[in-house]
Amino acid sequence: MLTTIIIIALLSILIIVHELGHFLLAKRFGLFVSEFGLGLPPRAWGKKIGETIYSINWLPFGGYVNIAGENGEEEVKGDVPKERIFGNIAPWKRFCILVGGVAMNFLLGWALLSIVLMIGVAPGVFVSKVVENGPASVAGLQANDRLLDFTRSDDFITFTKSHAGEQIAVRVSRLGEEVTINMTPRKDPPEGQGPLGIILGDSVGREKQGILGAVQGGFIESIAIVKGTFVGIGSLISATVMGKGSLENMTGPIGIVKITVDASEAGFIYVLSLIALISVNLAAFNVLPFPALDGGRILFLAIEKIKGSPLPKKFEQYANGIGLLLLLGLILVISVKDVIRIF
Repeated sequence: MLTTIIIIALLSILIIVHELGHFLLAKRFGLFVSEFGLGLPPRAWGKKIGETIYSINWLPFGGYVNIAGENGEEEVKGDVPKERIFGNIAPWKRFCILVGGVAMNFLLGWALLSIVLMIGVAPGVFVSKVVENGPASVAGLQANDRLLDFTRSDDFITFTKSHAGEQIAVRVSRLGEEVTINMTPRKDPPEGQGPLGIILGDSVGREKQGILGAVQGGFIESIAIVKGTFVGIGSLISATVMGKGSLENMTGPIGIVKITVDASEAGFIYVLSLIALISVNLAAFNVLPFPALDGGRILFLAIEKIKGSPLPKKFEQYANGIGLLLLLGLILVISVKDVIRIF
């Protein structure tokens, strides 16, 4: 339970960092920012410093920033000078504010990956899943156990097949402790289960590097993650258009927490790697030109620049509202699938 709370807190930091990017640039350009909140309303505590309320809210996930006029000038409360309202500043300043959250998530992911490379990670093989009543399950092997004598899953699979019907001793690391488990691989296992009834996952090793090499390597990995995210989303859209789309391989908030909790049992360095991956993915996803995302708002800004006048505020509000509903619906469907997978 404590681990899950810590993981949720770490994931919330990614959202807070995102909102901080918007906040800092809005302040830099002199906009009126009424509130910067940690968590989601209702408010538990707040303190006004200058003109901004800094609050802590009851729902402990994420954060938000209220910038005057970001959702339409008619929503601005109080006597706020026109030059301090979002819609009245230069387009390039609005672009900087909108892209600030994406930039902060990318920079955080880059920094974390650089730290991972400075520490270094040994390659390894992890047990992703243990089939109930299989030889491994009966012997006591558990999900997230790390095999100590193998660095590639293919090598372990070859080893178990060559010793089918014979008892083998497998050394694993579990929560920082070494455990030796004796089990006997099956000669004729059920289809899809393998000799031991387990599913394995490989952890890519990362050689320890100096500061400059780690920073460069972290940037290269971050760019590769962004490209991979775009390619994955493009493939999903293409498959959906052709009637072959599937959400089976997508993971929502519940699945992300489960994966991160599993990674935490493998060690802090793996949590760091996963948080970095999520942060960069969040940056890439948010820059997509879809209403309700930062990329959608940037798209509207580009259209305004091309046509020489702003889009009707009602149009933007409706588009962002519909986009948000679609995103929430997608998250709900994926979360249900996550729950079914877990339980």
